[in-house]
Amino acid sequence: MPLSHHLRPCVLVALLVASALGAKSPSSALDALARDAMAATGARGLAIAVIDGGRVADLGAWGERNAAGDPLTVDTVMYGASLTKAVVGYHVMQLVDAGRFDLDRPLAEYLAKPLPDYGDVEGYADWSPLADDPRWRAVTARHALTHGVGFSNFGFLEPDGRLRFHFDPGARYAYSGDGFILLQFALEQGVGLKLGESTQTQVFDPLGMTRTSLQWRADFASNLADGWRLDGSVEPHDERSRPRAAGSMDTTIADMARFAAAYIRGDGLSADAHAALTTPQRPITTRSQFPSLQPELPAAERRADLAAGLGVVVFDGPQGRGFFKGGHNDSTGNTWVCVLEGRRCVLILANDVRAEGAFPALVAALLGETGAPWRWEYGEMAFWNAGSAPTDGVDGEAP
Repeated sequence: MPLSHHLRPCVLVALLVASALGAKSPSSALDALARDAMAATGARGLAIAVIDGGRVADLGAWGERNAAGDPLTVDTVMYGASLTKAVVGYHVMQLVDAGRFDLDRPLAEYLAKPLPDYGDVEGYADWSPLADDPRWRAVTARHALTHGVGFSNFGFLEPDGRLRFHFDPGARYAYSGDGFILLQFALEQGVGLKLGESTQTQVFDPLGMTRTSLQWRADFASNLADGWRLDGSVEPHDERSRPRAAGSMDTTIADMARFAAAYIRGDGLSADAHAALTTPQRPITTRSQFPSLQPELPAAERRADLAAGLGVVVFDGPQGRGFFKGGHNDSTGNTWVCVLEGRRCVLILANDVRAEGAFPALVAALLGETGAPWRWEYGEMAFWNAGSAPTDGVDGEAP
């Protein structure tokens, strides 16, 4: 179903004009939405891209990139946070297509020695606490990409700071950054690739993402975003010196829009690999995403259409199958929501975490009702109601 069936008329006309002209400036409708959202939330910086038919249809950046008041632009380097995980999922499927990797082969089989014997490895994790628990032998890439390993988010968050299994691999969904770090460890120590270099040559360079990397580059400094926390204080950009599959990517709204468009088109992947990314792989059975090890809901209270894909979350809504991925830290709020029908997406990067309260209304205004699981993602956050913008069902309601 075309985008025109879902957009408010004023938004539609402006998007069509912007697309037809190939304009680099945002449409007037997107500009108005962004400015309203910033005024409502107090956010100091916001960047948005709209994908239609697998192409970038509209794009813009608003506000400031730092406390000095330098402008945020579409080429400003921003923190990608956990959007990194979607990139890693895509790249893993490239490796699967190439016959270099198997989603269901235990990661332990790629390693030269037992995982716990590697001990505390700088840049990864301390694997030694797993020595008395043989379940590390069963973990696969599919478990990691669908948050089914059995770890907490990170071992350093455990009461004793030691990594452990909380359930058998594959038993359920529980968000885990360390699951992605284990996947990276197997790829780098077992397969022999370097994730930072591999994503650069196989993903970022072919897509023309010239200001994107899994680790800090000195040339980013000339146009770089700091961030604003909930209390309005500024957090300097973290110059991440190591690639981390869980969330080290720096990117721009222009670059990430290129990736979003290529991803939904299936560029660089076989048809089967592309379909697997957004096929439901693991049921999601908790009320919200965090805390990651919360009890599972009774079956009758679960959202039956909500599941983990490979690096993204999959849902079914009024427009059919969709998927999304968020990215967050104390001063960053990102979201990427797509509907497969018509290859349509909205991508939002914010260097001010306060902007997250406007995400449901912004996505609804640009895509129509999608069914994106906003309450599962953001819990009891107060959402901005953009007046005539539709909401995404029960998960998009303002409290």
